Amino acid sequence: MSQEPAEGRGPGDEQPPTALETTLARVRQTLHARHLSPRTESAYVGWVRRFVDAGHGRDPADLGVEEVRAFLSDLAARDGLSASSQNQAFSALLFLYRDVLGRKLTDLHGVTRARPSDRVPVVLTAREAQSVLSHMRGAPQLMGALLYGAGLRLSECCRLRVKDLDFDRHEITVREGKGRKDRVTLLPTKLARRLQVHLEGVRRQHGHDLAVGRGHVDLPPEVAHRSPGVALDWGWQWAFPASRLYVDRETGERRRPHIHPTVLQREVTIAVRAAGLTKPATCHTFRHSFATALLEGGYDIRTIQELLGHKDVSTTMIYTHALNRGDRKVTSPIDTLKKPRVGSQ
Repeated sequence: MSQEPAEGRGPGDEQPPTALETTLARVRQTLHARHLSPRTESAYVGWVRRFVDAGHGRDPADLGVEEVRAFLSDLAARDGLSASSQNQAFSALLFLYRDVLGRKLTDLHGVTRARPSDRVPVVLTAREAQSVLSHMRGAPQLMGALLYGAGLRLSECCRLRVKDLDFDRHEITVREGKGRKDRVTLLPTKLARRLQVHLEGVRRQHGHDLAVGRGHVDLPPEVAHRSPGVALDWGWQWAFPASRLYVDRETGERRRPHIHPTVLQREVTIAVRAAGLTKPATCHTFRHSFATALLEGGYDIRTIQELLGHKDVSTTMIYTHALNRGDRKVTSPIDTLKKPRVGSQ
């Protein structure tokens, strides 16, 4: 028995898109045109959605500086967001008005600013890092060793391609790191042979994928447009591919993505617990430990800044807490006192 269409609407009628849906579609389209990363797209879309919700669903084109100022201030004063999250929200709204709506946001003075964190980063000693890595196995262990040995971010390690590893020069090229900038960091000598053995296994897997009509890999948008054929090339394959394939919606190709960040995050969490550490160590702790170890080793702050890919040296300066440890440690006054003799008063 067929159902009658709702009163006042024909069977082919569709609800017109809401102001939010239209805005988000334009935001995504503009982000794609700017070739910004999926993580940036997800973050910006999320902040625009929250902004529209805060405005009770009103069209952002009808909102202005007053609403933006109130929204950003509430994030700090009411929601207690960190300074970095508030800055990300500001960047998202700046992008919305400047690049999507074609309007400038001016006179944003008076926004309540979130207080920057003064926390010292969690750092592992060499023995602690070794203990954590010893409780890991396979590709996750190798990836964890790269986070610690090369100072990579988690996402950078997951997105390494075969061509980014230069075994002759012992260098790793990080493509489109934070801020969409490339940089070069070191490929640890101790990891070179293990990486080569790992890649031999990856190459066999890729050869099998090619033999059954697979083997395509995601490419950066500009490369996909200019040279789509390289999606099958060995050099463009992920250094740490996932075990499962997925079907690309646009092409119908069965592709192998890189290993998902949560895989390594889970393995590190388990290893930290197994190592008996009380420090709240994460994947990013390995990067902090890399920078601190270099600073303690006497390398200058500018070199460390370049290896980490920090835009401003002030960011790298957070690791100067290491100067209070090791050979340069500050000596407590009580440690200079002579041991009192037995019976002395």
